[in-house]
Amino acid sequence: MRQHPMLRFCTLAALVGTATHAGAYELYAQGDTHLNANLEAVFGAFHSQQNYAPSGRLQPGSSSWREGYIKYGVSGDQGLGGAGTAYGAFSLLSSGTWGDGDAAGFTDGSERTTKIEDAYLGWRSGNLFEALGQDGIDLSFGRQNIVVGDGFLIQGDALNLGRGNADGQFNRGGAYYLAARKAFDKTAVLRIGGKEGWRGDLMWLKSDNRAQANTEMYVGTLEHVAEAGTVGLTYINTTDIREPYASPLQLERDGMKTYSLRAAGNAGVKNLFLSGEYARQNKPNAANEDAWYLEAGWTFADAMWKPSASYRYSRFSERYDTLFYGMSRGYGTWFQGEVAGNYAGPFNGNSRIQNVTLKASPLENLTLGALYFNYDTIDRKLGNTDGHEVDLYAEWHFNEHVTVMPLVGIYQPDKSAAQGGAQLGNNDKNVYTQLVFATTF
Repeated sequence: MRQHPMLRFCTLAALVGTATHAGAYELYAQGDTHLNANLEAVFGAFHSQQNYAPSGRLQPGSSSWREGYIKYGVSGDQGLGGAGTAYGAFSLLSSGTWGDGDAAGFTDGSERTTKIEDAYLGWRSGNLFEALGQDGIDLSFGRQNIVVGDGFLIQGDALNLGRGNADGQFNRGGAYYLAARKAFDKTAVLRIGGKEGWRGDLMWLKSDNRAQANTEMYVGTLEHVAEAGTVGLTYINTTDIREPYASPLQLERDGMKTYSLRAAGNAGVKNLFLSGEYARQNKPNAANEDAWYLEAGWTFADAMWKPSASYRYSRFSERYDTLFYGMSRGYGTWFQGEVAGNYAGPFNGNSRIQNVTLKASPLENLTLGALYFNYDTIDRKLGNTDGHEVDLYAEWHFNEHVTVMPLVGIYQPDKSAAQGGAQLGNNDKNVYTQLVFATTF
């Protein structure tokens, strides 16, 4: 099959998780037995004044499209009479894209799919192992979403391509931006330790996502969790891929080992936020790569609207493999710019990125934000993604079930596609708009 550079990209993951609270309707509750119905529905309308080159199928011009999904199912738990708690969930997810398809051409607007999303069982130990804390052992297996740290390396299997590439071989049902599907197809997860002190995870994860080359991974983490912050180590051994679906970069995953050191917290200072991570990748048949970031922020808790400001510097080496990164702490993590991070690039590779974020809450249920990104390409022989972007957004929690999120992005690339960039036809300023509605019950 023809290889497409877009296969290394990820979509915006976990958008809804940052803006809404997981909802459930109690169907049955008797003693230690609970059964809940779960519903999550998201719809978005999007327009981009410019199109982008990654898929290789679009022409200069604009794109207007809609995306949506509904996730529906049940979850429950059963006390085992002092021997812990059994739990599980099952859900279906229906998704689609309408209109022109997204501005990078990964979807064409014809996608409609319903598939199983969650299907897992687990057991928590309760107080059986007091030295490990409450639920100090948590064992689960099946189809489920997995997150490591703040999503710098793993934030679910959330790359949702459509029929826009390779004759639809990578079609996962559309909803590319909303990242409708996030669950790994097969997992076995052992979590050891409570919510404080030392804890760790041992995981086997298998993707059924062709756009991720059906990657198989073994993951280990070791963390120390305290009030002042969390320090963690992560080890990822990618042991298998499906070569017919792999991009040239993904072909280097087989046998690749990734090591990372991360930390996040306030270091004991109430209004301070600090975060950072360093990841190194050892590839058996290619040069080693790395990526890292440092971030600092401050909340002016005593000022009107409680504004906050943060600065982050991140660097990703030329052939760094982004793995399964995604969105965890709101806009900008780890999709750095709504246009650049989803359609134009640099997609967290071969670049140095500076980010300034400002937020304020004029109402208890309303947050306003502004983000600035500056993109600096490391090796311009591999493509030039230099430029900058400003995103302005609001998160309005209309009620406990409904959230409305409008956003305007202004993206200015230095180069057009003909000059080594990604924007088709010109390097003019692109005004990008989106409006997302999310609900959970």
